[in-house]
Amino acid sequence: MGCRVAGPRSALLRVVISTDGSGAPVLVVDERRSMPGRGAWLHPDITCFELAERRRAFGRSLRTQGAPGTDAVRRYVEEHAEQETHDGTGSSR
Repeated sequence: MGCRVAGPRSALLRVVISTDGSGAPVLVVDERRSMPGRGAWLHPDITCFELAERRRAFGRSLRTQGAPGTDAVRRYVEEHAEQETHDGTGSSR
């Protein structure tokens, strides 16, 4: 979604819309890839995430009004990048 490069689902991260305590739309990571509702797929890479965020692709892809909160997904992607750096596996793309 962010970089617009296709990839196998096993290499992509699925995100869905949920609501926070106040009812505002927020993105959440669907680690099991089984949550109900429309999902969007992106590489678990901070560059891909930032491109999607800058292009406002999350709202369009998930067909929601306004921009959903992306903090939880950003934290997940940043943690994923740190784990790969420490594991020595490099980039997931």
